[in-house]
Amino acid sequence: MDRLAALFEAHAAFVARALRRLGIPDRDVDDGLQEVFLIAQSKLDVIEPGKERAFLLGVARRRASTLRRSLDRAARRNEQPLDWVKTTENPPDSVERTEQEHARAMLDEVLDALPLDLRTVLVLHELEEMDIPEIAELLGIPVGTAASRLRRAREKFEVQAERMRARLAREGEG
Repeated sequence: MDRLAALFEAHAAFVARALRRLGIPDRDVDDGLQEVFLIAQSKLDVIEPGKERAFLLGVARRRASTLRRSLDRAARRNEQPLDWVKTTENPPDSVERTEQEHARAMLDEVLDALPLDLRTVLVLHELEEMDIPEIAELLGIPVGTAASRLRRAREKFEVQAERMRARLAREGEG
């Protein structure tokens, strides 16, 4: 198996989850994954052995950042990106699925409010279940910086979650 195929096999699921959790809409994850691995293919000779995951995450972070900026520009122009439009073509199979989709949408909204550097550390720690030294190595930052970002991310996450709870409470009363 060639190196690119081995990279894809070993890291595609991680990269896809990272793209999704860093703000890429579900409908664009496959395209984003393809872009990440196309870039990896063009850079195979400079990707250090043992550092492949960090390289791929860096590319995924830049892709997510670019897309989030385009979504922000669309929002400022009062356009509604297609992924925000809810359709009723495929109704949920059950109440549980609806609740899961609602919870996921709320999580995405809270995560979207975090700066990318804080969001990345929070996602890697809380959702990918990586420890601080592993995150620091993956991102190429000092352990103390990773720990500090995680602390700040948790604080900002709580603030955003509380704002959402208050907003939902107001909407429920109205």
